Amino acid sequence: MSAQRPDAADVVAAARRFAGVIQPSPLQRNERLSQRYDLDVWLKREDLHKVRSYKGRGAYNLLSNLSAEERERGVVCASAGNHGQGVAFACASLGISARVYLPRTTPRQKRERVASLGGKFVHIVVEGETYDEAAAAAYTHAQATGMTLVPAFDDPRTIAGQGTVIKEVIEQLGHAPDAVIVPVGGGGLLAGTLVWLRETHPEVTVIGAEPLGATSMAAALEHGEPVDLDHLDPFVDGAAVRKVGQHTFAVVNDQRPRLVAVPEGQICVEMLDLYQSDGIISEPAGALATTTLGLPLGLKPGSTVVCILSGGNNDVSRYAEIVERALVFEGRKHYFLVEFPQEPGALRRFLDDILGPDDDITLFEYVKRNNRETGPALVGIELGAPENLEAMLKRMSAVPHRIERVPPDSPLFTFVV
Repeated sequence: MSAQRPDAADVVAAARRFAGVIQPSPLQRNERLSQRYDLDVWLKREDLHKVRSYKGRGAYNLLSNLSAEERERGVVCASAGNHGQGVAFACASLGISARVYLPRTTPRQKRERVASLGGKFVHIVVEGETYDEAAAAAYTHAQATGMTLVPAFDDPRTIAGQGTVIKEVIEQLGHAPDAVIVPVGGGGLLAGTLVWLRETHPEVTVIGAEPLGATSMAAALEHGEPVDLDHLDPFVDGAAVRKVGQHTFAVVNDQRPRLVAVPEGQICVEMLDLYQSDGIISEPAGALATTTLGLPLGLKPGSTVVCILSGGNNDVSRYAEIVERALVFEGRKHYFLVEFPQEPGALRRFLDDILGPDDDITLFEYVKRNNRETGPALVGIELGAPENLEAMLKRMSAVPHRIERVPPDSPLFTFVV
């Protein structure tokens, strides 16, 4: 393997290396998405692996390439959750000790899965608020101990392992698709996809889907090198990377696939559709590819499109936030600061005057109580339909209350959602 750039032969070698250990994930046609977008949509179900994501591929390929001495010293990695599970699985399979650094924002479900998959071979350290802070701690530990650092994405061996996903897709489909949509965090999966397709099927359109709040690959391409994002939204934790890797950037920069930024609220809507319509539990990063179908991509009707559903490690406790974000994105959930007269029946009169027949109040909380005649309250209203908003705002303008709408980009909004 080249020190800088893996090729299709490396992808083939990776697939052979973990044959019998990591089984091919299913490729399933999705009728809901095919009908909705007038396309032939297939889902590559990486969420159905034992580690519930594609991350075991790259981790196993890298670890199986280590020397006997490197295996004896052990390995260290940082992860938002999925990479840690991949490393834990690979270490348990190969008998290698690992130290896994997870940021405090990692969902409990992912922490528990890392421990379960790694067993006696894995020691978990929770440190830092973001993946990048955990990565810095892992790097420092590796430098101090001589343990091998296992990057989440930025290593040619990792990239080659992730490239086996698209290799399987074409084998299962029996031909190359017209387009493949790949979720993008640090760029390992995207780079692996490009490495394989460049030599085997260069005609395939590759679309990289980044979370709107974490467009680190787009920023790297714009600046001509990996750069740190000034702001990072950690909601899509499996793809919330502040800076992409040098190896992944080199591959992506060479081929320049189309990149799209996907709003987090729209991802939440698709997560709920996957769950309610398809019975698929997807994490936010796992829903990136299918959410992208709802954006203007310019694909011809009837095109065969493969969406890589990259992971299903979603903590059930997050669904309340997911539902909330989805409602806000769809324009059905709104928040207001309302100054109420502090007298009996004030709230009832407000609701009678403001709410439509299909609307509902979902939150009422006094922001500040005092001895004045009026007091401000935070009021959350869920509309029966988004188009009801204009009529409700008109009714609000006619009542004597002082009402201020809390827009989604307001700092106050972050305390609500």
